[in-house]
Amino acid sequence: MEPVKVIPGPPVATPRPTVLEAHGDRRVDPYYWLRERDNPEVKAYLEAENAYTDAVMAPTAALQERLYREIVGRIQESDTSAPTLFKGWWTYTRTVEGLDYEIYCRRRGSMDAPEEVILDGNELAKGHEYFEVGYVERSPDENVIAYAFDLSGSELHELRFREMATGRELDDLVAGVYYGAAWVADSTSFFYVRPNRAMRPYQVWRHRLGTAASEDVLVFEEADERFEVSVELSKSERFIFITTASHVTSETHFVPSDWPDSRPVVIEPRRTDVEYTVDHQEDRFLILTNDQATNFRLMSAPVATPGRESWTELVAERPDVRLNFIDVHRRHVVLGQRSDGLQRLEVLDSSSGELHVVGQPDAAYTAYPGSDPNYDGQVMRFFYTSLTAPWSAVDYDMAMRTRTVVKEQPVRGSYRREDYATERVWAVAADGSRVPVSLVYRRDLSREGAPLLLNGYGAYEQSNDPMFDPARLSLLDRGFVFAIAHVRGGGEMGRTWYEEGRLLHKRKTFTDFIACAEHLVAERRTRSELLAIRGRSAGGLLVGAVLNERPDLFACAVALVPFVDVLTTMLDDQLPLTVNEYDEWGNPQSNEHYRYIKGYSPYDQVHEAAYPAMLVTAGLNDPRVSYWEPAKWVARLRTLNRGQRPVLLKTQLGSGHMGPSGRYESWREDAFVMAFVIAQLGLD
Repeated sequence: MEPVKVIPGPPVATPRPTVLEAHGDRRVDPYYWLRERDNPEVKAYLEAENAYTDAVMAPTAALQERLYREIVGRIQESDTSAPTLFKGWWTYTRTVEGLDYEIYCRRRGSMDAPEEVILDGNELAKGHEYFEVGYVERSPDENVIAYAFDLSGSELHELRFREMATGRELDDLVAGVYYGAAWVADSTSFFYVRPNRAMRPYQVWRHRLGTAASEDVLVFEEADERFEVSVELSKSERFIFITTASHVTSETHFVPSDWPDSRPVVIEPRRTDVEYTVDHQEDRFLILTNDQATNFRLMSAPVATPGRESWTELVAERPDVRLNFIDVHRRHVVLGQRSDGLQRLEVLDSSSGELHVVGQPDAAYTAYPGSDPNYDGQVMRFFYTSLTAPWSAVDYDMAMRTRTVVKEQPVRGSYRREDYATERVWAVAADGSRVPVSLVYRRDLSREGAPLLLNGYGAYEQSNDPMFDPARLSLLDRGFVFAIAHVRGGGEMGRTWYEEGRLLHKRKTFTDFIACAEHLVAERRTRSELLAIRGRSAGGLLVGAVLNERPDLFACAVALVPFVDVLTTMLDDQLPLTVNEYDEWGNPQSNEHYRYIKGYSPYDQVHEAAYPAMLVTAGLNDPRVSYWEPAKWVARLRTLNRGQRPVLLKTQLGSGHMGPSGRYESWREDAFVMAFVIAQLGLD
């Protein structure tokens, strides 16, 4: 008989109290020292936590492997994206079974022509634990690619250049760049973005091919620490736009792409709480703005006089429709709009002014603009999905109003869409607001008391849209219901929905989520002992806050790279992103904001309670949520948890905010998380 393996107790982080004082309030943080990344004790503690997590999860090893095999078994491992024709070249990416990363390819004139590999992520990733492509930008003359890659998860990229026809690497190399890029018209120079030491993108530089990075020219610098800078090329390729934005205010400058040495010209100087984005169409700029329009409206302005005094309204604000992006073509404008909680597309005919919504086959769906770079054409590409519909790439003729599915995500195995059902239900929040909840489950599922995984986010006006995920089928086929709580702070129901879940209204995000969970239990969709919750980043903050409020309501929680030490982080303006985040969470230098944030900050509000089973993750190189936030949170939970369920911490020691970079390792991570949930609900 095999002896029973005894799992040692969890690691214990040594308390070393640090006193933090502000506004006459004194907080004692026993684990502040875990911020000391170079301290060998810190790494030893994180490694001990990983070992403990592995030991606790060891009995699920067979389940993890089954789940992983199921996930891989549904993926078309060798696959090709929907190709795009531009300037005589068909471009696409493809994947190869057994390889982690995409291969960027092109063919001249026809998909039957010989393939040219212009970039192979697998070759670049060799010998590295982590690899991520920040961007791949083809030059206007289709001769050179600029590509940026990250080898640590820190989101600091190295910028390189390569001849497409020969594959020859140019000598040009620029280190320490961020996302955002634009070629100039003659393909001789390239605009890129640099972050400062706090990882705030604040500068735009111009590099000339064939010169050293030390000779690059500073084009634009943003001094205000609340603002982040980005750069992009208009679809018409005539203008380079430099945008600087906080969470609630923005300003855009432009540079003619055929006159890159010229000084950037401002479209409209920034005004607090006024946002706008810009693209170009013929002799005018198109401007999407919330100026005198809470849900945004579309304006136009002459290129020669682009300021607000020249703006003309093209699409007026509508009370129940939030406009959230534009995709400009010569004769049409694609508008992204959110109404009835759905992400929709509508098309504006620039000549007639007629506006129509793009029809879709499902009642509940998500539609995003795609990758077609053709400014002159009347066909736009978009991506379509729902909780039961695999991703599709669709070409839509904006004049004829016809659609052609050019690629549908293949799902191997026995998946049949008709075997699954999706619906939307409504919970009532504490203040009477109706909060939507999206559900998906097998049609043959018993409707009462099923295990349920409830997801939430609720920040930055980012919408947690219903999308297809083949990995999720492993839960659904085991009798789970998968649910998304569309809580305030997100953008699902328009700009007001966001405003009601930020700053001094942030608690509504958490009470909305609790109301959704209580509704699902009251309607007998699940029971508390079968209710698991999950959130990532700001969604991890949501998880932490609701666990402090209602630890009895949930059986299991997964918090992925959670933002849980909110007050201490927001008080430290030397940390990445802190100052820029004041518009989202508030500035705790204000006593009012300090008290409010402290009242919900998960780390500060941990108390003696029987907490549910918890899996918490971190990334050692994470520039967005520092690894010590989840590490400190777990250490404090362990001292105050009066329950008997495990509290686990798993730290990726070679990656950042997005977790493992390779697709196979990401699928293993999915299997690990699902195995934890299944095991903790007693369903294996």
